[in-house]
Amino acid sequence: MTRSNSFQIEVLSPAIGALVRGVNLAEPASDDLIGEIRSALLAHKVIFFEGQDFTPGQQRDFAARFGDLHLHPLYDRNDAHPEIMIIDNHVDNPTDNNFWHTDVTFIETPPMGSILAARTLPPTGGDTMWASMSAAYDALSAPMQRFLEGLEAIHDFAYAFTAQGLAGSQAGRERYEKAVAENPPVTHPVVRCHPETGQRGIFVNSVFTRRIKGLRREESQALMTFLNAHVQKPEFVVRWRWRSGDVAFWDNRNTQHRAVDDFLPHRRIMTRATVLGDRPFFAPTA
Repeated sequence: MTRSNSFQIEVLSPAIGALVRGVNLAEPASDDLIGEIRSALLAHKVIFFEGQDFTPGQQRDFAARFGDLHLHPLYDRNDAHPEIMIIDNHVDNPTDNNFWHTDVTFIETPPMGSILAARTLPPTGGDTMWASMSAAYDALSAPMQRFLEGLEAIHDFAYAFTAQGLAGSQAGRERYEKAVAENPPVTHPVVRCHPETGQRGIFVNSVFTRRIKGLRREESQALMTFLNAHVQKPEFVVRWRWRSGDVAFWDNRNTQHRAVDDFLPHRRIMTRATVLGDRPFFAPTA
């Protein structure tokens, strides 16, 4: 554990995850504190805060200290604070987040991070797992790394959200078709360089990545199957058991996450603020 005044960090695993103590997220944060939180995020990729009394408005204000906020085109939003997405899962609305993914990679500038707060929790279950994509990349062989570094992939909103699935029934056909029209497929590198740390990480996922460009269909499918299985290895993963007042902040640029769908018929309500990032890039070494 490291300590800076009241700011304390407890590392949860070698690859990813840390618990931050001594911070009240409901209070306005100084620039120095925001800097410490950002440094912890860059070092550990996902950081957790316990015992927070964190209103949706305060969640929005805290997230906005890190950048402009994204408005999801489909999910329900807080009426007073539309930047806050509501994830309300129950028997009549089961989760669609129970697959490993990186948030909102279907836009040109995917989020730099997301801040998730627990609102209503089941008596047991409903954990969330995060995986380090830089650790996953580092674990690949050198020939595989070199091969992936020359590739690009197509990320597609309509690949994840289909008219026959959750989006069509929950959001309404008109809203869905508008979202599809406003979010055409985009191209991102298969290996991304982190804009702040320089770390390289795998930047494809099973939810939004339709295919890898330049490969035959069966080649793309085989490579995606390998990568989607590889990133789930337990040595890259931290698992968080939610309690009331918990908040998670993750770096969306070099992580994937997955909600564990084991709590039905109970209800689980979370709120999320999503901070926009920049365009992914890959820079070869000199």
